[in-house]
Amino acid sequence: MLRLLLPSLLAVAAGVSIVVQQVLNARLRADLGSAAWAGFASYAAGLACMALLALALRDPLPAASVAARVPWWAWSGGLFGALFIGLAIVLVPQLGAAAFIALLVAGQMFASVTFDHFGWMGLAQRPLDGPRLIGVALLVGGVILIRR
Repeated sequence: MLRLLLPSLLAVAAGVSIVVQQVLNARLRADLGSAAWAGFASYAAGLACMALLALALRDPLPAASVAARVPWWAWSGGLFGALFIGLAIVLVPQLGAAAFIALLVAGQMFASVTFDHFGWMGLAQRPLDGPRLIGVALLVGGVILIRR
């Protein structure tokens, strides 16, 4: 149990960072008058941070032969990230941070249990069983209570 404490705390910190990011991006959108430029600024800052991390870790560039073996769909993560950022920039001011994040987590949970159940994209297959269904139902109930 203790060995999961640090990873669990870091996961909570990641959740906090998502809320902070969305609130900052929504503010930037209001100040700039553009969701697209606010999203661009968010990605530019993220790109710079990842470049600095790669340099700090001294990670070598992957060889072209390695990159060529990666499935085409594995390169599309940025597309989904941009979709997330763009929607968040527009929806956080409309829904509020709590409702947006609650709905976001509900969507993540539905997708996660589906991907786990079918073992999509190389994930280990984890069947959707009773306790998992109860967890999803409780999460949906939480979303309803937060959204009302």
